[in-house]
Amino acid sequence: MKFLLSVILIALLSAVAENFFSWWSIAVVSFIVAVFFSQKPGKSFLSGFCGVAVFWLVACLMHDMVNDHILSIRMAVLFHLPSYGLFIAVTVLIGGLVGGLSAWAGSLIRRRA
Repeated sequence: MKFLLSVILIALLSAVAENFFSWWSIAVVSFIVAVFFSQKPGKSFLSGFCGVAVFWLVACLMHDMVNDHILSIRMAVLFHLPSYGLFIAVTVLIGGLVGGLSAWAGSLIRRRA
């Protein structure tokens, strides 16, 4: 229950934070949520990863479908990727890693204190 709640909270708060701050605000949100929810470091990493990955996937798809995949196709060509879907997958993976690592750090801080 804590896991699912933290994933949803990270995704929602990341969406709000990115409207007002820079992209790296997802790391701050994941860290703070992991500090408040007492979970093992592995579960905390997974909740941060899933929360941010879900948010970035939804955000990427919403922006990408509006402009008919023009920007993601051009970025995939720039990075020599075979398709725009792979570019979106790499973007989601990077965002998930940022969220997961910051949530893991928050869990370890909580454990230490």
